[in-house]
Amino acid sequence: MKLVTYQDKTRRYSYRMGFVKDDCIIDLMEACRYMYRQQGNQDQAYIAPSLCPSDPTTFYQQGFRGIQEAQKVANYFQQAELTDYTYRRTEVKLGPPVIQPGKIICIGKNYRNHVKEMQSEIPEYPVLFAKFANALIGPDDEIRKSKQTTKLDYEVELAIVMGRQATAVSEAESLNYIAGYTIANDISARDLQKRTPQWLQGKSLDRSTPIGPWLVTTDEIPDPGKLMIKSSINGEKRQLSNTDQLIFSIPHLISFISSLITLEPGDLILTGTPDGVGFAQSPPSFLERGDIVEMEIEKIGKLSNVVQ
Repeated sequence: MKLVTYQDKTRRYSYRMGFVKDDCIIDLMEACRYMYRQQGNQDQAYIAPSLCPSDPTTFYQQGFRGIQEAQKVANYFQQAELTDYTYRRTEVKLGPPVIQPGKIICIGKNYRNHVKEMQSEIPEYPVLFAKFANALIGPDDEIRKSKQTTKLDYEVELAIVMGRQATAVSEAESLNYIAGYTIANDISARDLQKRTPQWLQGKSLDRSTPIGPWLVTTDEIPDPGKLMIKSSINGEKRQLSNTDQLIFSIPHLISFISSLITLEPGDLILTGTPDGVGFAQSPPSFLERGDIVEMEIEKIGKLSNVVQ
């Protein structure tokens, strides 16, 4: 199942939860109500707003209860049609799959070749840093190039969305706590990032970090450790790798982070980028206004944004 947030292109309404069917977006809450009405279950139809909330933050805070209900609805609509609340992709604007995650935890130095190209050392423990929700944009938004930087860089990353509260979970159980996966472009202002020992100022510029285009639930990606991952700028290939090259695997990251910080449903984890970033090109090649930045991960799809 592919879950999205969407709004009509007039932007009169807040983002709502939807799911993808073929090339269309179906409103999740209205589809849930319709399904139960068609099945003759008026009580469940009445409480559809609580079963499948339209508000993305409320939906993800439900954890797996909401995911499971959404899966039931999506399965029903493999055969059914809902014309009133079904939109062509061109009729809506997609937002970040998670609008307001409680936490955005990022992993640095997690691909060996990237560590090498950055002339650094393989870390003994996962390198954690943070972003904030002000940085997030969706697949239909433009990446804002701040006037504060002249060295804006791209980083394709597999992103995890948590589905259950996780505290000190084992590696063996960790994948059971994940709601799904999406693509992130961990845009980095290298000049700001490197002027102090802490990276935060180079990683959380307003409207700088695209995620999307949707969340793919774990039933479609049983093994996140074997996914092709790549990026291109204006059609030129820059990064090409596989998540089997991660230094710290997805299960290890969930276990490690949850031993320090309780993870909540809807929290976002960016798992690191492979080699090929602009900073390491010869000569360095940073993003300019008008550049088309494309990120792609196997079984998820493609995330494409223009630099503004």
